[in-house]
Amino acid sequence: MAKKLVIKVTAGADAPERCSQAFTVASVAAASGVTVSLWLTGEASWFALPGRAAEFALPHAAPLPDLIEAIQAAGQITLCTQCAARREITEKDVLDGVRIAGAQVFVSEIMADGVQALVY
Repeated sequence: MAKKLVIKVTAGADAPERCSQAFTVASVAAASGVTVSLWLTGEASWFALPGRAAEFALPHAAPLPDLIEAIQAAGQITLCTQCAARREITEKDVLDGVRIAGAQVFVSEIMADGVQALVY
C-alpha cells in the first residue's frame, strides 16, 4: 500500500460526480490510514473557502464538509497558488488548515518515494 496518496482535483460544481469522487477517494484513503494530500485546483479551488462545500450537493454522495473534515484529520488540503490568485483568494480567506502552495511543492510531493498520485 502507498505510504502517501496525492490527489489533484480540478473539478468543482461544474463536474459534480468527478469532484465528489476525488473527495470520496481521499477521505476513504485517509480513513484507511494512508497519508493524504488533496490539491484543489481549477473550479475545486472554491472549496477552500468557508461555507462553499456546504453549498455542494450530489444525490447519493457524502456531504463535502464531512469529507473535508475526514481528509484534514489525516492529511493536508492545499490550494494551488495560481488558482487562488486568479480567484483573488488569499491565506486569510481559506478554511483553517488549508495551505496555499504552488507547482514546486506539488512536484516534490508526487516524486517522493512511496507516493501514488491521482488527478480528477
